[in-house]
Amino acid sequence: MIRNFFLLILFIAFFVSNLNAQPKIIFDTDFGGDADDLGALSMLHGFHQSGEAELLAVMIWNREEYSVAGVDATNRFYGHPDIPIAVREGEPHSLDWNFSRAIAQELTYERTNQDVPGAIDLYREILSSHEDNSVIIVTVGPLANIQNLLQSGPDHHSDLTGKELFHQKVEKMVVMGGEYPEGQQEWNFWGGMEGVTQYVFDHVEVPVVFLGYEIGIRIQTGEIFNKLPEDHPLYLGFYHFSKYAPWMKERFNGRILNNATYDQTAVLYAVRGEDPDYWKKVEGGYNEIDENGDNRWIDGEVTNQSYMRLLVEPDVLARKIEKLMLFELDIAEL
Repeated sequence: MIRNFFLLILFIAFFVSNLNAQPKIIFDTDFGGDADDLGALSMLHGFHQSGEAELLAVMIWNREEYSVAGVDATNRFYGHPDIPIAVREGEPHSLDWNFSRAIAQELTYERTNQDVPGAIDLYREILSSHEDNSVIIVTVGPLANIQNLLQSGPDHHSDLTGKELFHQKVEKMVVMGGEYPEGQQEWNFWGGMEGVTQYVFDHVEVPVVFLGYEIGIRIQTGEIFNKLPEDHPLYLGFYHFSKYAPWMKERFNGRILNNATYDQTAVLYAVRGEDPDYWKKVEGGYNEIDENGDNRWIDGEVTNQSYMRLLVEPDVLARKIEKLMLFELDIAEL
């Protein structure tokens, strides 16, 4: 009897330990433009469903009129309709080539840009309700939501300023952005918004891990989605993206094309960390970023910033990421 009691205690301790270790993620995305955001969201649903991570919310930078509907439809498809969604404050606009439109037109959704809170309100609500140093923010788009959060003042959610709340509640940031050791106006660091990225990383003091353009451009995924049912969000989104995205459509041949796999790398690192089979963390130095989003890694003393360097052949990581995007299907049968 005593032995069984101690086994029960050990089981509870193991369960609590793993529960506490589960990454709690806020996903900040420019969903609707490049289809890698859709792939990254699909991966997060897989991790959320398996219990390997908890997806706390989806914050959308892109104010295109179908951006919220596309995320909501994707969440509902995967069986998680209650995951909170917010969008960057401002008026929506229309952009036909964004893939969120194709998803919303074919799948069920109940929320639009007008039905969800602004990103700053939801950020402050979620952060204030969680324990200190417990939330991981994964950004895979331009960083205006983070800048606006840092600049926000006290409200009904918290008496803290945005910067105080951020540094009290956030464990770390995982950022798809920039190029290493240096790059010019990578989209997530530029986004047509002068000075935003520079401001953010001048004010963020928690650990920040960057995954750069040079990793994602070499990892090609997408063609396998041609084997999916045509009402699957990965098929709908990647097909529309292949056919209509300005940098893809000239190569479109009636089928989904392979595409660079940027954002999925940030999600993989945020959930599974520093797997030496895939990559190595480069520490010592900091990311020098100018107002135009150009960046350069400056070697030096260890700071709160680091970046990842790919070690494995890109095709190896591509197959890994495909399996994670297709978590609910047997990839061998596709």
